[in-house]
Amino acid sequence: MPRSTTSVRWAKSCCPRCRRRCARPAPTWASARPAVRWRGWTRVSAKPRARPPRPTSPELNQAQRAAADAIAALRSFKPVLLYGVTGSGKTEVYLRAAERVLAQGRQVLLMVPEINLTPQLEGALRARLEGLVGPEGVAVLHSGLSDGERLQAWARAQRGQARMLLGTRMAVFAPMSELGLIVVDEEHDPSYKQQEGLRYSARDLAVWRAHDLDIPVVLGSATPSLETWQHALRGRYLKLDLPSRARSSSLPAIRLIDTRRLQMKQGLSPQLLEAVGERLERGEQSLIFLNRRGYAPVLHCPSCAWVSNCPRCTAFTVLHRTEGRGHRLHCHHCGYQAPVPRACPECGDQDLSPMGRGTQRVEEHLAELFPQARILRIDADSTRRKGSAEALFAAVHAGEVDILVGTQMVAKGHDFARLGLVGVLNADSMLFAHDFRAPERLFAQLMQVAGRAGRHQGNGEVLIQTGYPEQPVYQALLRHDYPGFARHALQERESTGLPPYAYQALLTAESRELATAVAFLQQARALPEGEWAADFPTLNAVMLYDPVPLRIVRVANVERAQLLVESVNRPALQAFLASWSHHLPYLANEARVRWQLEVDPLEI
Repeated sequence: MPRSTTSVRWAKSCCPRCRRRCARPAPTWASARPAVRWRGWTRVSAKPRARPPRPTSPELNQAQRAAADAIAALRSFKPVLLYGVTGSGKTEVYLRAAERVLAQGRQVLLMVPEINLTPQLEGALRARLEGLVGPEGVAVLHSGLSDGERLQAWARAQRGQARMLLGTRMAVFAPMSELGLIVVDEEHDPSYKQQEGLRYSARDLAVWRAHDLDIPVVLGSATPSLETWQHALRGRYLKLDLPSRARSSSLPAIRLIDTRRLQMKQGLSPQLLEAVGERLERGEQSLIFLNRRGYAPVLHCPSCAWVSNCPRCTAFTVLHRTEGRGHRLHCHHCGYQAPVPRACPECGDQDLSPMGRGTQRVEEHLAELFPQARILRIDADSTRRKGSAEALFAAVHAGEVDILVGTQMVAKGHDFARLGLVGVLNADSMLFAHDFRAPERLFAQLMQVAGRAGRHQGNGEVLIQTGYPEQPVYQALLRHDYPGFARHALQERESTGLPPYAYQALLTAESRELATAVAFLQQARALPEGEWAADFPTLNAVMLYDPVPLRIVRVANVERAQLLVESVNRPALQAFLASWSHHLPYLANEARVRWQLEVDPLEI
């Protein structure tokens, strides 16, 4: 009998005699006839799979077309700030620019801040570009891959087989001999700064690499960093605007909920709960954003005010709900874990209670309020296993989730078609932080998460719970006014002499004893004024502050202190640091401390 070209799938029916499934292998021949039952087997004919058609490029609006043409016209080094509101179609502009560069036989590097953004973007790149570069022409590089997978992507980029490389900050070092364009998406994101080991900014390295290769570099964001925005205002960067959303949908309506006189339920206001219920009735999704994972930030005793502290750090242990093991205490700084004590270690009271709330507690309360809703939580705890984040986001995109509870992992880059409502909890925690960059980060975070609402269907709504609705950050957010916020923030920075109107470096010392670390920093501060003064000709243009302990002094039984160096003149600071870093290793060896010198620190 001749073999048919029609593929055949064999499905097993239950055997009426033994009630077991047979492991009999499928026959090698095939028939074009429909399903036929034979001795407990059912043969099911499957239609031949047709290759899916190559997706057509969506029509660009006028602003997108102008931006794509402007990038295509660049023939040498030029930093470009692609400033567009959330949902304005920046990704499509990246793809158009990449297609033109790839058609010229060059390579393209596209960087994103977080690993969980790569699956969706990788799918879009393969769908659009595989016809141009082939199935092996798109590669992905990030720390979530195995060593073998990273090595394979690295080698493919070096050999020129990978024409389009998608990756996180480590991808900036990938060897690409025919690189013609670099794109840094969400350029404002702090994740581009390596905070451990070798300190570097992948965004700044991307700009420098583009300068070295004399190629364009595109920095895209709806909330650019103030440094990048300042460069654009001064004309150092080419600024391209996407002022409206690419689809017909409008920007979401933002409303502030004043919580000062409200009766809250587990941190949720009545207005927010009512809005979630309305979206459920419409069959739309809601996102509850809380940038605090775990069940509760701390466990405390109401009788004696005992709180759960980490024995190895000057920080609280966070209460977590774990599957199969009940609740446990975790330290998010050193990894310490401990069971929840049965009674207060100091007074013996058994009535211990959690203070505050994290994503786990909010998820639990929402499940009680909306028992019929499908609720999903996405944070660092629920995505620890490889591939888990991709599976969870796929469930959201497939419409299998009604209420999504998440941290900053869900706040940027994702295009949720059915999401209509965003509720923000505990936004005020960043208002009065010690870091001068906190307002900038708060505005960017809220603007990004607000941009997830109403991207496809319109009628998006954002509810922000706050006890300080009059704050300038929130007022600018109501107007979707990043330029206004940036103007106000830059005026404050200029009046106080902070970046981008000054340049900083941070020397950090670590030791078993805090006094040892502080003594080392004091010696480092006095070094330019001693016998080595001739090595520091730019000392007068540099300000050295006194050493101070870090906000979290002890982490994993190691005490930490820091010393800030500042100057309004970048070359003067660089000359000082070059001489200073030459002498610091000798002082550190004598003091037996570990030290790091970071230029342009993001956290002080």
